[in-house]
Amino acid sequence: MRLSRRRVMASLPVIGASALFHRAMAHGVDVRLAPQSFAPLVRAVAPSIVGISVIQYSGPAPSLPRLELPDQRNHATVGAPPRGPRAVQAAGSGFVVTPAGIIVTNNHVVGNARQIVVTLDSGRQVPAHVVGTDQLTDLAIVKIDVGDNLPTIRWGDSAHMQVGDWILAAGNPFDLGTSFTAGIISARGRQIDDDPFDRFFQLDAPINPGNSGGPSFDMRGRVIGVNTAIVSPSGGSVGIGFAIPSNLARRVIAALIAHGSIARGWLGVSVTDRAGAAQGAQITGVDPKGPAGGLGLAPGDVILAFNHHKVVDANDLTRIIAASPPGRRDRLEVERHGRLYALPVTIGRRPAELRSE
Repeated sequence: MRLSRRRVMASLPVIGASALFHRAMAHGVDVRLAPQSFAPLVRAVAPSIVGISVIQYSGPAPSLPRLELPDQRNHATVGAPPRGPRAVQAAGSGFVVTPAGIIVTNNHVVGNARQIVVTLDSGRQVPAHVVGTDQLTDLAIVKIDVGDNLPTIRWGDSAHMQVGDWILAAGNPFDLGTSFTAGIISARGRQIDDDPFDRFFQLDAPINPGNSGGPSFDMRGRVIGVNTAIVSPSGGSVGIGFAIPSNLARRVIAALIAHGSIARGWLGVSVTDRAGAAQGAQITGVDPKGPAGGLGLAPGDVILAFNHHKVVDANDLTRIIAASPPGRRDRLEVERHGRLYALPVTIGRRPAELRSE
């Protein structure tokens, strides 16, 4: 039996914006209703948004993870799988942070790029080159040379953003060109087991393949997040996206602009979480050439603290070590067969291709 639109709507309670406002005020809640239009905000920020097209060289096309990265548009060759490197076309997004043409995007968009083309808001297409990347935060910067008067974004303070705050997401979905979607922050501090620094904003604004590296704005036009991943069983948006908070992104971007890379700490052990709810990171392997190689550590040992700071789990240790300056003398607290040991260690520099600590 079909229900008409009128009948369906008639069966629902009608609560107007005014009623919602007064109900919230009665409970002491300060309600700011949605803007009548996002057009003024879009006009203000659009000139700083860019599309990014890249040619990458890779092996066979990778399988998509449970949490898809919204960038890949693979054009596979019909027939037998190719052998060796092959060209893959991908699309992503970015935003301008300096008038001289420094653009923020994701590392997974440009990290393996052989050719990069940036499309400006005016439609002009210009070549770009990678200036710096950071694999652990999935951030990167590229540079275009078009003069010194490009419009730039303003950074916002992600620490002040709350669940329920409005956001405006921008990017280049499916390589169609700059587009905007609106939504709210639906959660903070989300971990998706992608990298040790994944304490993401979860967003419900539609974010699709090609939006990677694009910004999310607050209602004052300030960037509060860099869009980086989506949950997508189908390949398109299901209303669950993730953004790197601006306070983390801004520090990383400043370091990449200054140095082109970030010196990440490295211990030279692989670790896993302990069984049950016990704190600490249990060692599963030791690199004999790494900083921990000469400490006598062995699989089964548990790292409980680093410089007197308790280690919660394996991800926590990864994050602590990666943020530690290489060459510094540090202190590990290790448990072995119920006994505690304090070991001095000099943190090394993390090899870019390794994922262990």
